[in-house]
Amino acid sequence: MWKQISCGILGLAGMGLLMRPAAANRNFLPDWTFQGSSLGSWRTLGDADWRAENGEIVGTPRTPAGGWLILDRPLQDVQFASTFRCTGGCQAGVMVRAQSTPEGMRGIYVALPDGREPAATFALKLDPQGREIKRDPLKPVNGTVRFFAPPPVNPGTAPAAGKGPARAGRGPGGPGAGLPPDSPLTRPTYAYKPNEWNPLEVLLDANMLRVWINDGPEAGTTNGQADEELAPYGPVALYVGGTGEVRFKQVELKDLGRRVMPAEQVSSRFRMQRISDYYHGWSAAAADINHDGILDVVAGPFYYLGPDYQVSREIYVSKTSDVSTQYTPAMVNFAFDYTGDGWPDVLISNGRPMSLYVNPKGEARRWEKYNVLPTINSEVAVFKDMNADGKPDVVFVGGGAVSWAGVDPANPTAPWIVHQVSQQGYGVVAQHGVGAGDINGDGRMDIVSPYGWWEQPPKGTPDGPWPYHPVALGRWPRAGGSSGGAEMGVYDVNGDGLNDVVTSLEAHGWGLAWYEQKRDKSGTISFVEHIIADGYDTKNPDNVTFSEAHASTFADVDGDGIPDFIVGKRVYSHNESYTDPDPYGPGVLYWFRTVRNPKAPGGAEFKPELIHNRSGVGSTVLAVDLNKDGALDVVTSTNQGTFIFWGKPAAKTTAAK
Repeated sequence: MWKQISCGILGLAGMGLLMRPAAANRNFLPDWTFQGSSLGSWRTLGDADWRAENGEIVGTPRTPAGGWLILDRPLQDVQFASTFRCTGGCQAGVMVRAQSTPEGMRGIYVALPDGREPAATFALKLDPQGREIKRDPLKPVNGTVRFFAPPPVNPGTAPAAGKGPARAGRGPGGPGAGLPPDSPLTRPTYAYKPNEWNPLEVLLDANMLRVWINDGPEAGTTNGQADEELAPYGPVALYVGGTGEVRFKQVELKDLGRRVMPAEQVSSRFRMQRISDYYHGWSAAAADINHDGILDVVAGPFYYLGPDYQVSREIYVSKTSDVSTQYTPAMVNFAFDYTGDGWPDVLISNGRPMSLYVNPKGEARRWEKYNVLPTINSEVAVFKDMNADGKPDVVFVGGGAVSWAGVDPANPTAPWIVHQVSQQGYGVVAQHGVGAGDINGDGRMDIVSPYGWWEQPPKGTPDGPWPYHPVALGRWPRAGGSSGGAEMGVYDVNGDGLNDVVTSLEAHGWGLAWYEQKRDKSGTISFVEHIIADGYDTKNPDNVTFSEAHASTFADVDGDGIPDFIVGKRVYSHNESYTDPDPYGPGVLYWFRTVRNPKAPGGAEFKPELIHNRSGVGSTVLAVDLNKDGALDVVTSTNQGTFIFWGKPAAKTTAAK
């Protein structure tokens, strides 16, 4: 029978502290998990025998028409996960919203692949004996929405039912996106494996049905529009037909209509101040905008004047974005005096391209705008002084290449000078994960990505691609798309004198890791991966799990002289939809204390501390001492608003011995 997970675990889930052993799926915490040895509370329909055996559900057809096992809990919006094995001439499937009708039963049916035919989805009708009366293929739809509404149809044109953003899996780009040259990462095979165990996930939310097999996208054959008039409400039902046997193990189920909002928590190390209630941007910066000697905060189209940050002014005409259906145009903010007039200017992305807004030197008006970087297509941009001229440059992916760009000192409002670092081939697959730091210890800033690192050549070398060292500093997303997460940190984690790499693994998935630098006797550099946290199918250190680590930064929070890892979850990262896993999970913001420990793998470990659980992150996180009291403050701008987390000086700690 179904065993409901205890309220204690659900309470911890609301805080992001998810104490749970490894399970079948990595993408959600179930409300119910089958662990029994009896199917007594369920009912069967049709020509099949069902039994429970060692926690597995086994179905064997008596005739090729087969039959159904109907679970005992009706649901409307549902997430189902299991691992299944179909042997012989087995045909298997899963129905959601399996509703009884005067004619028999109807529901939304996922026909599982059988080695001959791919997975497919239908609106299915059965007679009272469980025999199929009619099946209608669902309209193929996709996109970052939870409810698909076709656009109006003009007379004489066909409806665009299958149109939408090209997102075949949980991440952008889908399985067809090409790999960059010399990639050390390889795309996994998501194909169905006949006569073997295959992980399965079926998700129906509102009218969007999504299916993943082997944690890979099946959008081309399965994602469909499942309007409520087809089947509004009912339990999950398992099917077996043909001539073989099906086994379902690790069966898990979640009621998506049940939302849990955790009690708000703020770390005792910080004091929270919300300076905006609205969704205006994904990023924050700090600079003395008005020349009063106090740092101000820039977030989206506004700057907020210190020291109380209660007064704000527009940099450009502002517009609040819709949390559910819109992406803010202000993805990245950065502030620096690029014009050299003594007043800090602001760089703000307008979608993906970046514009320079020039400070009007105290005039109470909006700022002049100059388009300086039209080629950015990455969702992460890192600001580092790449050429040691004292001005932060921007590291990004644009025009199909990893690049960096700097201001033209002779004409600071002209388009910036772009330096291509990589070969071509870094487009859709490199939208996330970029960083800069000195990997090889030669005093020059190198560039890192999930695909390796590029070594900056000596000054005076002709412009062109840098020497490339392919090494996996990330992993291919388990649902296809773009590898990498947020800003990648480069610093000496374990104190051995070699700079390591610290990163989130998937901006729209799971995982945090650090990569320990190693050198052999000849000086050749390699890296060893150490996982910090991962999905729900793993046991994470300190039991911290959250998805969509889209923004991060690195700074010494506790004052021990070692950078720490500040990172969190971007809620509704692809709008309000289940394009990404666990979209309704709490918007947590953490700092992971870097602890040098010779007994830990690699000589270090990361100890998480929750900063806040109701805000999350955007595309960047700012760590700065705003009030110059010696304690680091953390600033975030998200679709929940803009926040300052004031560090408390008394909370500083000494370095671990």
